Amino acid sequence: MTFKDLREFLAILEEEGQLIRIEDEVMPEPDLSAIGRAAPDMENGPGVFINKVKGYKYSVVLNVHGSWQNHALMLGLPKETSVKEQFFALDKAWSAYPIKPVWVENAPVKEVKITGGINLFEVLPLFRVNKYDGGFYISKALIVSQDPDDPDNFEKQNAGTYRLQVKGKDLLGILPLPFHDIAIHLKKAEERNQPLPIAICLGNDPVLNFMSSTPIEYFQSEYDFAGAIKGEPIELTKSEVGNLDIPARSEIVLEGYIIPKERKIEGPFGEFPGSYSGARLMPEVRIHTITHRINPIFENLYLGIPWTEIDYLMALNTCIPLYRQLKRDFPEVVAVNAIYTHGMGVIVSTKSRLGGYGKAVAMRLLSTPHGMPYSKIVIIVDEFVDPFNLQQVMWALTTRVRVDKDVVTIPYCPGMPLDPSSEPAGMHTKLIIDATTPVAPDHCRETELIEIPEKTDFWMNYLKNLRQRKGGTNDAMSQM
Repeated sequence: MTFKDLREFLAILEEEGQLIRIEDEVMPEPDLSAIGRAAPDMENGPGVFINKVKGYKYSVVLNVHGSWQNHALMLGLPKETSVKEQFFALDKAWSAYPIKPVWVENAPVKEVKITGGINLFEVLPLFRVNKYDGGFYISKALIVSQDPDDPDNFEKQNAGTYRLQVKGKDLLGILPLPFHDIAIHLKKAEERNQPLPIAICLGNDPVLNFMSSTPIEYFQSEYDFAGAIKGEPIELTKSEVGNLDIPARSEIVLEGYIIPKERKIEGPFGEFPGSYSGARLMPEVRIHTITHRINPIFENLYLGIPWTEIDYLMALNTCIPLYRQLKRDFPEVVAVNAIYTHGMGVIVSTKSRLGGYGKAVAMRLLSTPHGMPYSKIVIIVDEFVDPFNLQQVMWALTTRVRVDKDVVTIPYCPGMPLDPSSEPAGMHTKLIIDATTPVAPDHCRETELIEIPEKTDFWMNYLKNLRQRKGGTNDAMSQM
């Protein structure tokens, strides 16, 4: 089963019994958020297509990624494929990176163009994702930006997911946290006191949304990885302004720029840890152009107390980068389960090469680009323990952990500021639990002191005399 865009994937979901269509008219609030909350709690969590939303012209789809069945279908696997099997299938596809995109003319996303009188409320069926959000939020956008120092470098272009608060007809708030790639681009633009052009792409091929929320390296392309996962190139086109590379088959693209050196209140917003993140000063985006398909589908994402769609979306795409970074330095690592709250909790299975190996693996994970700010609880288990099987993990915790030597806390570390337990926001105490079977050290500890070699005193005097004779010769030569 192959698909090139959201519409073709929805057809696959429907064929597989993983899509429900609602033809009755629904209210934007509270109906849309309630549907987004209910769908992932259903058996096999289907996607939900809402044809009519009161007060709006266009349809909405929710929970596209919101079950392991939908996730498997996105990867081109049978929907019954287990999480562990999906992990290894994704890792295998990862090795095909990069598969370069192709650029196309007459892209479907350019069917309708709006360059004047921008009004987001006429195009997007907007709603509050949770009751006490500070406003309407766009929570499932692929946002494209370029490195101002190297705008023609395709690998430095970023396609990331960042929350957007609608503040006016053409004005949005955005949350670019310091460890995000777009924050690097914004910092460079603001050093020049220049706006940062961006393209906000909505309703995408689900693999593109998957990759835009994946913590890959700065010099890696989300589009190249998406091609590797799909086994074929992604179709791109150019933005109307700014020369940005955007998905040719997105439903809607909002083009604009981040206003430099201005910060306004953004939030609160119900975030992925299951709590409201509060309000803070954040940049704003001005929209100047909208392009979209005829009768575009608005895709948004519900976030709440896990599990919701975002937990499926940010699950295996967090596991694989951490797994590959660990395995590069610690080849004994077998698998990484970082599906809990975007990797704030991680379980790693590994064979221990030597005593204390589990703690070394954990500390390496906490120094990775994603593990550093996000991960705060790391559990290490033996290679024969399936990290995706919590019954086996609990067995390891209850039979392998000696609290006085296997539990380590590291205070004052970088943390995820959206985590309500961080104090102050963005700081954590990290927890390592080594639940591996103890391995004896290679050698017993020796305490017998080394004796001074015989004739040491003789050679000490010999060397001193030799130095003095050479020093005298040099002094004599300097007087000639």
